[in-house]
Amino acid sequence: MHIVITGAAGFLGQRLVTRLLERGRLDDQTIRRLTLLDQIEAPVPDADGVEIVAQALDVTVPGALDEVLASGPDVIYHLAAVVSSAAEADLDLGMRVNFDATRALIEGCRQHELAATRLLMASSVAAYGGELPEVLDDMTALQPQNSYGAQKAMCELLINDYSRRGLVDGRVLRLPTIVIRPGRPNAAASSFASSILREPLNGEDAVCPVPTDLEMFVMSPGKVVEALIHGAEVPGERWAPFRAFMLPGITVSVAEMLETLREVAGDAAVARVRHEPDARVTAIVSSWPARFDTAKARRLGFEGDGNFREIIEAFVDERP
Repeated sequence: MHIVITGAAGFLGQRLVTRLLERGRLDDQTIRRLTLLDQIEAPVPDADGVEIVAQALDVTVPGALDEVLASGPDVIYHLAAVVSSAAEADLDLGMRVNFDATRALIEGCRQHELAATRLLMASSVAAYGGELPEVLDDMTALQPQNSYGAQKAMCELLINDYSRRGLVDGRVLRLPTIVIRPGRPNAAASSFASSILREPLNGEDAVCPVPTDLEMFVMSPGKVVEALIHGAEVPGERWAPFRAFMLPGITVSVAEMLETLREVAGDAAVARVRHEPDARVTAIVSSWPARFDTAKARRLGFEGDGNFREIIEAFVDERP
């Protein structure tokens, strides 16, 4: 089996590579080759019996993916993206990376006759917005309130239509906000949701830019990676009639996040969080819904975290 991963140098891509190599198989087929694509060359782990090729590649360049697609990959994980705040700040950049490159990818699959290739894209809770019911389900109309969400929603529609036509076996997972991300804060509007936990747990200060009563729909990195792997194994026909849905996250307010941090790490950890309102970040994040009925995901065997404490404890256990 040959698996291609775009955005492979990102934290989610690297975790996916590690987990795939640990399993060694996908859908009862032995993984023989991994092609890792990103703007910078992704780390290449040691792996007996698996050919790993890491390539620095700009997916926005016309024809950039032709050689990879000509090799006939069995599975493509499309994780390459410009995150929310960056896409909002630079419309042209967001359109090139989040929409144009995705369209080029699925059109490339069509041109290379990859109808059986499983193409799995990571979408986002940001695809929703506007006036919404208290609890959403997978039939709730997409009304994104920012460019990032709009770009993801457009990609979902294209992937669904190409799949309907039998041109590719497309699958889209709408990801909740991922916490706790490792590393340092990035340009994502939701970056604070990790930093207000990660930094205090590491003995550092952090800034919370949103009201503490703000609710978010969240999922741990480990559960997201398992969902990506499971998503490639579920038969394509079971995704119909629309090939995108929300993963089973959990709803938690910022206040509940901080209280759970207190339970795990004590008052001193919570005291490291400063509250400095940022209207721009609040406007973006507050447009994302926080309550979902994820019956379809659970029916297809996707699993979420048990509670928010499990998310924090998983991060603590994984630290060096």
